[in-house]
Amino acid sequence: MESALIVSCMEKGTALFMQMLNAASIRQITTLQSCAAARSIALERDFDLVIINAPLPDETGESFAQHIASKGLAQVLLVAKSEYFYAVSAACEEYGILTVSKPINRDIFWSALMLAKATHSRIKLVQTENMKLKLKIENIRVIDRAKCILISYLKMNEQEAHKYIEKQAMDMRTSRRVVAEGILKTYES
Repeated sequence: MESALIVSCMEKGTALFMQMLNAASIRQITTLQSCAAARSIALERDFDLVIINAPLPDETGESFAQHIASKGLAQVLLVAKSEYFYAVSAACEEYGILTVSKPINRDIFWSALMLAKATHSRIKLVQTENMKLKLKIENIRVIDRAKCILISYLKMNEQEAHKYIEKQAMDMRTSRRVVAEGILKTYES
């Protein structure tokens, strides 16, 4: 994790969160005092971690936490008053929001922060793998379209079209996708 957003109207809470984030080697920290300001900045940039110290002057923080958790891969830590903790936790659980009860116990908050960091790392790995698979699928689609063109225009069968694209890629020392895109450009123009 590299960046964090702290939404807290209490200076003491903000100072504690900053101290904990610095200890966790998170250096890009933005602090705000309202959900409205946080919603505005969240439109402009993404954060790896969002800490919401509820309640806030303009809302309880639950809906903002749910909004952030559902829009991207930011981990959300919602700090709630102890009398509302179980209700807030139940409402936010399905969004993957980690909730911590006030008064804040440093060890419990540290554990939640480390859990958020581990989860963020795991999600980034899955997201990277997902992007690789999407690229692979897109490559297959382009190559298959090129094969179809070779089959229809040059009367090759599927195996001949496949071998043709592979041989061109080896001869040109390039990828099969580049060869396929060249075929598409030639015959679809």
